[in-house]
Amino acid sequence: MYTFLIILIIVIIILLYSIRQIDQFERGVKFQFGKFVGVKNPGWRIIIPVIQSLRKVDMRTKVIDVPTQDAITKDNISIRINAVLFFNVFDAEKSVVAVEDYRFAISQLAQTTMRNAVGEVTLDGLLAERENISAKIHGVVEEASNCWGIKVQNVELRDVLLPEEMKRVLAREAEAEREKRAVITKAKGEVEAANNLAEAAKTMYESPGALHLRTLTTITAVSSDPSNTMLFAFPVEMIDAFANRKMDINTLANNPQVAEFIKTLKDKK
Repeated sequence: MYTFLIILIIVIIILLYSIRQIDQFERGVKFQFGKFVGVKNPGWRIIIPVIQSLRKVDMRTKVIDVPTQDAITKDNISIRINAVLFFNVFDAEKSVVAVEDYRFAISQLAQTTMRNAVGEVTLDGLLAERENISAKIHGVVEEASNCWGIKVQNVELRDVLLPEEMKRVLAREAEAEREKRAVITKAKGEVEAANNLAEAAKTMYESPGALHLRTLTTITAVSSDPSNTMLFAFPVEMIDAFANRKMDINTLANNPQVAEFIKTLKDKK
């Protein structure tokens, strides 16, 4: 009786020890006498001790923080860069049989690929085309890790750390670029103003009375403030009369523009 109980207890212990639970997000890689015999789906599985063994593989998406790496760009600038990598196992058998530690392997592969990719571009290209470089690293790592049963979902460059000297150089470059834009904007404004003045001069030249009306408007605006100094502008015809002495006083007096100017002077008095 006691012998039967002892045997029963031993059998129960062996059964309990042999039962393995595989969760929904896992797959079980089963070995018998050290040979691969299949992949087990989620549920309770019986594994014969000593003869059989089971390795569980997590099939969920995993994240690896690629450590910060020292790299040199194509234009010989030393930088530090790190990234984050998202992947999952799609073949449980390969992830156990083909590679010893797929996490360590893919991390080392990502570090090496990241340094190589940075070395092929300049600093300006790295800062401006970060997404393209990330896609390139993604493609290389995914192609190399497929034989391990690993699917790389995405690779993102997270930080690009520059030396302090390079930060100051970039700051001066950005300041010079802003000054350049300010000078160009100012020059464009000068050109536009010159074109407007040329158009106004052309309009006044084509309309004989326009210049005098503008002159009278300016005098009126200046005379509104008693603290301003009054400036009287002489019509061009009057200056020509004194210079060439070809216009007599009657002709000058009969000129409507001169008469208008003389009337304005009387009104000011």
